[in-house]
Amino acid sequence: MKLILLRHGESQWNLENRFTGWKDVDLTDKGIQEAKFAANQIIQEEIHISSIYTSKLLRAIRTAKIVCNEINFPLNSINYDWRLNERHYGALQGLNKSETAAKYGEEQVLIWRRSFDIPPPLLKENDQRHPKFDKTFQDIERSDLPSGESLNNVIQRLEPFWESYKNFLKQNHGNHLIVAHSNSLRAIVKILDKLTEKEIMKVNIPTGVPLVYDLDNDNTVVNKKYLINKEELKIKQDLVAKQGKVQ
Repeated sequence: MKLILLRHGESQWNLENRFTGWKDVDLTDKGIQEAKFAANQIIQEEIHISSIYTSKLLRAIRTAKIVCNEINFPLNSINYDWRLNERHYGALQGLNKSETAAKYGEEQVLIWRRSFDIPPPLLKENDQRHPKFDKTFQDIERSDLPSGESLNNVIQRLEPFWESYKNFLKQNHGNHLIVAHSNSLRAIVKILDKLTEKEIMKVNIPTGVPLVYDLDNDNTVVNKKYLINKEELKIKQDLVAKQGKVQ
């Protein structure tokens, strides 16, 4: 069985180097091409996809639909789960990462971006960026809506999905795709690879590159690889790492 993790293609706020979080922004033209690239890599590897799960955020949904169109997977079979949403960046949402690094220091921004259990500054309840004001999330329990999250918070939020999904994998052999976001995927990577809190800080997931896990019947990792050559992968990962630096 293969489990493929795919971070959405480049979004407009990726391009502008902003903390995006739960803000609904669309893909750039480059992001659309990255989604098509990801689909073509899956086709070249002759991986037949049995299921697709994605978040409730536009950039992931559009990426999933582009992949569906390329691999002839029915759009009405996509599964949507808000627990796959990106980490909520609280009061940082919308701010430029480099400008924030210039103001607070690169070390502080690195802590906000990559630390395991330190959340960003939280949104105030009356802040219009709070997800309770977004119609997209009205069906989510009010107590579950975050005003800012650490990676640890994302893992806790993801747990109900992951427990259900593990059972789904055991009952549905085949190859499965999750299209999500940098931090929701980092949460899954930490679980699958059994990484420490320190190790996960160094993990940078690029946009639009499928990460393929080979799993045994117990959902234990047998092998993993990105569907891109190592040189290109390194360039893309370095770009992600540099987003929080002063430019």
